[in-house]
Amino acid sequence: MRGDARSMRVLAPRTPAEASRALAADPRALALAGGTDVMVSWNMGLLNGRTVVDLSRLPWRRVRETKAGLELGALCTHADLRRHPDVRARFPLLAEACATVGAAQIQNRGTLGGNLANASPAGDTFPPLAAYEAIVRCVGPTGRREVPLAAFFTGVKRTLLAPGELIESVLLPAPPRPWTRSLFRKVGTRAAQAISKTVFAGLLRVEKGAVADVRLAFGSLAPTVRRLKAAEEFLRGRRLDAEAAARAADLLGLDVSPIDDVRSTREYRLAASRGLLIRFLKGD
Repeated sequence: MRGDARSMRVLAPRTPAEASRALAADPRALALAGGTDVMVSWNMGLLNGRTVVDLSRLPWRRVRETKAGLELGALCTHADLRRHPDVRARFPLLAEACATVGAAQIQNRGTLGGNLANASPAGDTFPPLAAYEAIVRCVGPTGRREVPLAAFFTGVKRTLLAPGELIESVLLPAPPRPWTRSLFRKVGTRAAQAISKTVFAGLLRVEKGAVADVRLAFGSLAPTVRRLKAAEEFLRGRRLDAEAAARAADLLGLDVSPIDDVRSTREYRLAASRGLLIRFLKGD
């Protein structure tokens, strides 16, 4: 069955409150941001008879400085973020990740909020957002709330969003001090337009020869993006050498649970991720 636009009801609210009410009124209503995933469902006929709430008129396509950090509007596209000077200068791993999301057409249409709401385990932007300890700002029938990214995803394609609730923006808190080392890496079947087999973001601060702070995050290794809490705890306060890097990599399996699927095997995902982690810690 193919998509039939005549059977769909499309609403175009002008305010967040209107959008929230429209979604809350119909449990089957679907929010439309960039549409890169929605249109796949539409082409398959999965949205016939559904109400679609077009969010494009909402004022959420902006990047602004706040006292708490850099706020990214939910309707900012991957291309917007990849090119934005403040994102590139202060949160470069996110800019790098946005440059790996599909082709130019997808980057120009796909939005940060839509990507988060889609909640794919392989979302390329999620490890950088996790490493930067992003906060998801939501708005809905009961008002506004802030959710740490670590708590936002509840499983494959599942989030904490309540009925009628939307992602308004994402806050990237300003780090207290500059990072000594950072890295974003994506491993896919090919160099471009590939869904990740594993995707990594790492931040490291070394002070007086020892690890003062470290944040390590992987995607595609579990139902949701994961921080490597065991490895991070092990590394803090230690001097970085080959032995410490190898031991941290040995702890990888405590925080992830990769599977075999059409894109890769569990064994390969673990081996590739272990190699990425060791290379980052050794500074290779």
